[in-house]
Formats: sequence, structure tokens, C-alpha cells
Amino acid sequence: MRPSVIVALLNWNGKKHLAEFLPSVVSHSGDARIVVIDNASTDDSVAFLKSNFPNVEIILNKSNSGYAGGYSEGLEKLDADYFILLNSDVEVTPNWIDPVVQHMESDKKVAAAQPLIRSYSSRTHFEYAGAAGGFLDKDHYPFCRGRMFETAEEDRNQYSSVREIFWATGACLFVRASAYREVGGLDPDFFAHMEEIDFCYRLKNRGYKILAVPPSIVFHLGGGTLNYDSPNKTYLNFRNNLFLIHKNYFGSYLFFKVFRRLSLDGLAGLKFLFSGKWKHFTAVIKAHFHYYGKLSLLGKKRSVNRNMRSTFNPAGMYRGSVILDYYLRGRKTFSALEEKKFL
Repeated sequence: MRPSVIVALLNWNGKKHLAEFLPSVVSHSGDARIVVIDNASTDDSVAFLKSNFPNVEIILNKSNSGYAGGYSEGLEKLDADYFILLNSDVEVTPNWIDPVVQHMESDKKVAAAQPLIRSYSSRTHFEYAGAAGGFLDKDHYPFCRGRMFETAEEDRNQYSSVREIFWATGACLFVRASAYREVGGLDPDFFAHMEEIDFCYRLKNRGYKILAVPPSIVFHLGGGTLNYDSPNKTYLNFRNNLFLIHKNYFGSYLFFKVFRRLSLDGLAGLKFLFSGKWKHFTAVIKAHFHYYGKLSLLGKKRSVNRNMRSTFNPAGMYRGSVILDYYLRGRKTFSALEEKKFL
């Protein structure tokens, strides 16, 4: 029997994106249910949906609790074999769902996956948020096949293979619903940014696999809610990276792992300072102090995750430092990294 699929789009004051991108989702999603989870929008998004997309289901959240909280609240009301968490600024293409679901159906240990993500505005290049699959280095810096820090590669089919990765992008995240609920879904305390990496980390700690499936391609505009150069985005990225390390890393010496990351963050903060980006510099400091303030809560979540942990699947971890590779060794692309350092 064909598995059931729900395409869930989270919306907050995004009428413009819905008008531009939802038609492709409706046209190319086959028999999947399409649901818009509205995060208490104050524009006329909901009225627009009701008038122009009467077959699209709508769930009204009580407040804007961000990406993680919004999906957590909305998905509680839905049931299917697979959820696809799709940003409202993504243009999908014909047959974008089936290749990914087929790979997930063929191996029940695959709990999450993503398609290949290209840039909507520069359509031959990979997009910042996800590209051809996400990885973590030894210091828990996230990077992607096709995107290393500021460098987004042109897609020349160099990453066209299906590959096991460490994390799948929240811009277009396919998840097995049973696994989503097994590990507790997205963590609302992240609000936005890196919540999908935290979620995938918990899946990895349960021995699950995560895939990038390039035969499926979508185009992501990106920066629709927070511009990539936003100080608030800097704050969330630095804070949430510390959150996910504290919650999910169960190797030796958590203290030293966190201390090393705090030190590297400090260097990044100085780089912001000397570049004249004062607001980004203060965002790093704010992120660190908010991390300290959440240590008790994070400790409780860490205990829950430790008790839930079974066999860790390290595929997609990189034993090198992408900071050193990129900024000192000049390795600006994923393919330039040492393959032997990948787990």
C-alpha cells in the first residue's frame, strides 16, 4: 500500500511567498495532503489561502513560536506515514516526493532525508540552507555538500549520488512520522535555526540513518524570515549550536568540547568586531550568556536524550576542522576535504 504523505508548510505573515511558491507545491505533490500551519499571522495570509487554495488544509496556531515551536504545535494535529516540513519560500519540481520516499521505504532505518537544494535566485548553484546534504565537523560546525561557509558551488552533478549524511535541512525535511515522535520532534526552545540539526542528532543517537537524495530537486529562496546577514540570525546560530552540543554529544569530556567551541566562537566574535560588525559581535556575547542561563534545562534534556540513546550512527561526522580547512588551508569546496576523515 502506498504510504501516506503530508506536506506541511509553516507560515507567518508570508502571503507573498504563498502566492509565489504554493502553486508549484499544489501542482507537483500528487496525492500528498498539503497543510499550511499558520503561526498566528497578522497579515491576510489565511484569508488568501481560503480564497485561492480551498483544497489546502489550514491549522491555526495560537502564537508565533518560531519554526520549531510552530511545527511542534501543528504536527501534533496531523497523522501520516511521512511528514515533509517545507519552507514556504521553496519551489518544488515534478516528481520531487517519490524518489525520497522510495529510498526511505526501502530501508526502515532511514528516518529523515532531503532533496538537493538549489538557489531560487541563482538556479545553477546550491543554496545555503542544505545544498546536497548536511555534515558536522569535530567542533560541531555544520557544513554541506555544495556549500562551505560563504562559498556555494555551482551544481555540475558533482554531488548527484544518494549519500548518508548527518543532518537534513529544515527547508525541505522529509521525516518518518513514527521516528519523529519517538525522539520527541523538534525542540521549541531552539525557536529557529539548527533545530533540524538537533533533531537529526537525536535520530543519530538512536541509530537511524539520514539521506540526501539528489534525484529530487527543489529551489529555495532563503532568508525569507531572517536575512542571512541578520544579527539575530547570528545570535540564534551561535546559541543553538551550543544547545545541540550540550544536549546530544556523549563522547569524552563534554566540558572540554564546549570550552573549545566557546573559544572558537570568541575568535569569530573578534572577527566580527574588527570587521566593524558590532551587532554581530554583541550577538555572540548574548548567545553565550543565554547558553549559561539555560544550563540547568539543558542538563535535564541531556539526561532524557542519554536515556533514549542506543547505538550512535556517526555517518556524516567529519573528524577534521572545517574552520582550518576553509580559512587556513584554502579548501573552499566539499570535494576538497579529505574523504578519509569522514565517518
